Amino acid sequence: MSEDIALASRRCKPCDGTAAPLTEPQIAALLKDIRGWICENGVIAKTYTFENYHQTMAFVNASAWISHREDHHPDLTVGYNTCRVAYHTHAIQGISENDFICAAKLDAIFSL
Repeated sequence: MSEDIALASRRCKPCDGTAAPLTEPQIAALLKDIRGWICENGVIAKTYTFENYHQTMAFVNASAWISHREDHHPDLTVGYNTCRVAYHTHAIQGISENDFICAAKLDAIFSL
């Protein structure tokens, strides 16, 4: 099983704000498991490209469902045929494993 599939099959853990953010080496290692994601300005981010607005909005709605289910919500920037997704765990003011789990889930639905 590839790592991105393994991440996508996991569930986010509740975050009470006491955990430490991931370190730069931990982030770099996990970025290798999710293709196309980058770390910049304290977030992990990726821009997805679609054929049209309808596909973009279908992805946005699917990501909203995943976010609600995982109780972990990204920042979305939506255009006609693009959606930029940025994850950051506000409770710990940094990047957590939950960010990577949700990123892998979005990659999984994008590949359908």
